[in-house]
Amino acid sequence: MITPQQIRGARAMLGMTQAALAAAAGISTTALNNIERGAADPKASTLTAIQRALESAGVIFVAENGEGPGVRLRKEWS
Repeated sequence: MITPQQIRGARAMLGMTQAALAAAAGISTTALNNIERGAADPKASTLTAIQRALESAGVIFVAENGEGPGVRLRKEWS
């Protein structure tokens, strides 16, 4: 599952507001804010919706590989 830090990082890389991500994921802005702050324990389905919204906007989530989980922008193919 993705982490609050990955969500914030992905959103920042995309220049996406909390409101835009919340709308894309089908959750409230308050819920997203609580998740990003670590003040909520979201359902797996909520994290999946957030992850899908961010991936469709152009990020790739990197799993734990000894250095911690991460996020990066998807390479644009021309």
